[in-house]
Amino acid sequence: MPPELLILAPSPSAAVNAQLEQQYTCHHAWQVPADGRHAWLAQRSPAIRAVVTTGALGLNAGDMALLPHLEIIAVNGVGLDGVALDQARARGIAVTTTPNVLTDDVADVALALLLASARHIVALDRFVRDGGWERREAIAPASSLRGKTAGIFGFGQIGQAIALRLAAFGVHVRYFQPRVIMGTSVPRAASLLALAQESDYLFVCAPGTPATRQSIDRSVLDALGPQGTLINIARGALIDEDALIAALQDGRLGAAGLDVFADEPRVPNALRALPNVVLTPHVGSLTVETRHAMGQLVVDNLAAHFAGLPLLTPITL
Repeated sequence: MPPELLILAPSPSAAVNAQLEQQYTCHHAWQVPADGRHAWLAQRSPAIRAVVTTGALGLNAGDMALLPHLEIIAVNGVGLDGVALDQARARGIAVTTTPNVLTDDVADVALALLLASARHIVALDRFVRDGGWERREAIAPASSLRGKTAGIFGFGQIGQAIALRLAAFGVHVRYFQPRVIMGTSVPRAASLLALAQESDYLFVCAPGTPATRQSIDRSVLDALGPQGTLINIARGALIDEDALIAALQDGRLGAAGLDVFADEPRVPNALRALPNVVLTPHVGSLTVETRHAMGQLVVDNLAAHFAGLPLLTPITL
């Protein structure tokens, strides 16, 4: 009998989904109405040995408790804030993610958000469509990236990929995170607050953990200042969203480019109404190539687990 697998969200890759169906008995929780999901899961839970989920969905402690024979949680993404890691650790449940394969695409979106914000791309698109150019209306000049300073909060693989791209635009880069990165020529700021004070652009790339929750608060936003731009491609929980909205409304912060939000997919109306914000719906890794590679890594981790081989990308619990 093939192992039984609980799928909380399908892969965008049809090839990945087909492999899972061929190799496992799949139970698709995402097809079940929310009000009936608990009872549906309780009926199937004794047989389930693996869960496929996403960074946003995770697997909470309540659902994990319903799965007495769970052996592995395969996260299709790099975020772990939705996974009950303490419970997984206590039960000896393996957890895997899909790092590395999404780095470049997420970094590309970070730069796209910065360019869209600094060069007023969204407003200019609307200006042309609405006939403003044809009416010879005035166009406010934008701001060049060259010679500016960007701070990167969280200097892992994605942060470093963003730094490479910024250098190509002639932007000076510095970073902050508690652990010093060896072997890099990029200078490290003394603190997150100092990083914001020294930067024209602040990129949020740190992992979503209890320690980083709402790290970007009013003091950091005020340090970034009325000419500053905040870019977030990490997790919405890293930002005090109310403080961000107030800073943008009051002019204490110049602009923001956001791919992630505190309560996805719900974005506050006050944030949507602001003209100095570029918003995208958490699509940093949403390319055909990357989503297939992420899904394939999920498939390969599951195959390794059930074959008794070392996992490809395990999380140390």
